[in-house]
Amino acid sequence: MEPVRPEYVPDPSLSREEMERLQRELAADAVFADDLPVDPAAVCGDADPEQQRLGEAGEGGTGSDERSGDEPPLVAGVDQAFVDDYAVSAIVVSQGGEVVERVHAAVETEIPYIPGLLSFREGGAILAAFEELDRDPDLALVDGSGRIHFREAGLATHIGVMLDLPAVGVAKSLLCGTPRESLDRKLPVGTRVGIEADDGVETAEPGTLIGYAVQTRQYESGNRYVNPLYVSPGHRVGAETAADLVAACTAGYKLPEPTRLADAYADEVKAEVN
Repeated sequence: MEPVRPEYVPDPSLSREEMERLQRELAADAVFADDLPVDPAAVCGDADPEQQRLGEAGEGGTGSDERSGDEPPLVAGVDQAFVDDYAVSAIVVSQGGEVVERVHAAVETEIPYIPGLLSFREGGAILAAFEELDRDPDLALVDGSGRIHFREAGLATHIGVMLDLPAVGVAKSLLCGTPRESLDRKLPVGTRVGIEADDGVETAEPGTLIGYAVQTRQYESGNRYVNPLYVSPGHRVGAETAADLVAACTAGYKLPEPTRLADAYADEVKAEVN
């Protein structure tokens, strides 16, 4: 899978100002509304296979022309790990709950970690991994932020727009934005709390819904509690659908299955990187 928008290929040699300007342009091109080539209910659910794909393969998205209309969607989980100065990107593609492809790539990092500019540090490895795929996924769940970002251009947004691939950001911590109610408490499984843009989000009006805190797992008793995930649109997915997808793809763990499998695979392949 190759970039549809090569002008957005992450270039770590850019200055910080140039990176931030590119992110603003990228956010302007992002689609934070539903434009998926598949029925969202079919992604991790048990919908009728005849209803799982909308239209012919390749129509309106990046589906492979070789797939028939009755096949479940291809869902990619994307996660990263680090070995010394190398970023390791792992992609696990599932179809109907079964893993059908696993690929990875390692690329030497050229810049340090800078909050808000993660895609310029890790994007090269992620792009290299996508280029190894035999089939184009219908949707990607990415370990990282999407619209919940200082310039609405987190890792999931950058990858989604660059590849024109529907993408959802699944982050473990809140990069920016303000929850509509306190998260400093034990939230029941299934709880969703909207995250609004605040003064820390340069490109959105304050109060704009940019994602959700989604509670996917919780301790049954005691005072301890599990923190929620921070889910946001990357590209061609709306905030509500992004939260629906993550909730539907969670199978007893905190992380949704696509990114959980990618996380495990990233740890597995780290040993192969010198």
